[in-house]
This record gives sequence, C-alpha cells and structure tokens, in this order.
Amino acid sequence: MKLFNFLLYIHIASGIVSLLLGIFILLEKKGNTKHKKFGIFYFYSMLLAAIISFPLSYLHPNYFLFIVGVFTSYMLLTGKRSLKLKEVSDVKKIDWILTLTMFLFGIVFVSFGLYQLINFNTFGVVFLVFGSISILFVWRDFGNYRGKSRYKNFGLTTHIQRMIGSYIATVTAFLVVNNTILPDTIAWLLPTVLLVPLIIKWVKKYHVKA
Repeated sequence: MKLFNFLLYIHIASGIVSLLLGIFILLEKKGNTKHKKFGIFYFYSMLLAAIISFPLSYLHPNYFLFIVGVFTSYMLLTGKRSLKLKEVSDVKKIDWILTLTMFLFGIVFVSFGLYQLINFNTFGVVFLVFGSISILFVWRDFGNYRGKSRYKNFGLTTHIQRMIGSYIATVTAFLVVNNTILPDTIAWLLPTVLLVPLIIKWVKKYHVKA
C-alpha cells in the first residue's frame, strides 16, 4: 500500500497541475509564446498522471483509471506528434503504432461496453462512448496518414482535437472522483458534451482546406 499511496500522490499532484494549466491554455491566445511554454508543462504533467494510472489500476483494480489512462496517453502522444506532420511523408512508424494500439483498445472498450449493457449495467455507455470516440480519431488518423485529410494543415487540426481531448479526460477524472451530486454516467460524459464544441470551433477557425 505504501507504493500505491506514493504513486497516488504523484498522480493527484500532476493531475491538478494539468487541470489548472489546461484552463490557462484554453483561455490564452493560440500559438503565442505563453501557449507553447505552458503547453509543454501541460503535456508532461498530464502524461505523468496518465502513465501512473496504469500501475495504480493494477495495484487497486479500477476500470476508471485504466480507460482514462489509455485515452489520455493516446491523445497526448498523437497530439504532440501531430505538430511535426506537415506532409504525409512526415508520418513515421511510431505514428502508426500509436494509432493501431488505440484501435485495438477502442474495439475492446466498445465490446466491453456492449457486454456491460447486455448485463444491465448502464456504465457500459461510458465504455461505448469513449471507445467510439477513440475509433473515430483512429479513422481520421488513417485518413491523414494516407493523404486523404480534408485539411491541408491536418497536423494542426489534429493537435487541437487531441490536446482538448486529453483535457476532457482530465476534467472527467476530476469530476468523477469528486462528484457527489450527479449520476455516474452523467459525470463521465458531461465534460465531453461541454468541451467538444470547442474542438469544433477552433478546427473551423484554424483549418486550411486541402
């Protein structure tokens, strides 16, 4: 338990830092020096929280930690990598590995969600939603990597989608852990409902049609 508590404290601390930095980054003008500087701190603090969630979910079995850890890791890593993807020729093996890994987890999440619903557990909706969103992003990765994106600057639009997606996971984790009012399913999905419109707004603002 000492190891679990030690990892838990680091996970909570890095998660809180990410939560606060994310608010500033969302409000700050996109692309300026402050945005980039705080974005780096956000990336590493959030990645630390995501990585630590895996041993935590093993030491104290918890589907919540695991699904958030997988989803957040994918969003962060592909979001950072996407800034280097100016052309299809910039796509490397690591990009395919990240995408294929998330595809497999997405299938597992959707399957497990259906299994839960069949057994009358409404929490399966959460797995279905996160699994479906993951597969949707994977599908877009496949299109981007094969030169079939609707956007010429697909790297930038992907960066916007994935970084806000990682913040959705952060807010979701915070809300679910501290929620004492909302039904569990609503607590899980509320950040997605509230923040996805920001993804749509900024992708429309900054995209360049192919």
